[in-house]
Amino acid sequence: MKLYSGPLSMFGAKAEIAAHEKGLDVEVIMVPFEMKTLYQPKHPEVLRINPKRQVPVLIDGDLELFDSTQIFEYFEIAKPEPALWPAEPKARARARLLEHKSDEVYFPPIVRLMGLQATPDDPAAVEARTAAASFYDEMEKGLGSKEWLAGAYSYADIAFYMAQLFGERMGAPITVAHSRLQAWRDRMSARPAVRKVAGAMGRYLLSQGRKLPPFLAALSA
Repeated sequence: MKLYSGPLSMFGAKAEIAAHEKGLDVEVIMVPFEMKTLYQPKHPEVLRINPKRQVPVLIDGDLELFDSTQIFEYFEIAKPEPALWPAEPKARARARLLEHKSDEVYFPPIVRLMGLQATPDDPAAVEARTAAASFYDEMEKGLGSKEWLAGAYSYADIAFYMAQLFGERMGAPITVAHSRLQAWRDRMSARPAVRKVAGAMGRYLLSQGRKLPPFLAALSA
């Protein structure tokens, strides 16, 4: 398998972590990235396979996939153990919904914050941080006394960890009001697959002179 990712791709990092958790023999190819031009010019294999022109892209023989969630699904079929979706149908559906909400409900306000770093009091920035805080409230309540978001460790944990890493960097941190989420993030950061991928991302950011939130700095030393 070949996985095309990028040094600051949240979605690519999701797929990388999943591959490591599964113990899959995957060659990770980091496509060229530059802070000013981002991923331009786009990698030819990414352009050829993904009409959205984005990483991650997975090639396994004659199979070519894009989208981190689709890659999750293929990994689960290709190597069922260790399982990263719950087996029970309703539990699996809830875990899939959490993974989807991380990408499609939580992350869009974080994307808005990326363009508002210099103007944190802009109403759009305030609204985005409020949306993130509301999501944290929901996740804190849903986590309850569980160790992982969907009961057993799953793709839902991988997705929210990487999305929240960007939220933390963009000024929407998990606060002391979300102590269960903070403890959950500590458990995530202790996982070797997570440390490997998030730590590499942190080291790349440091090489570009960017500041890191404390939990990411600890992984990047």
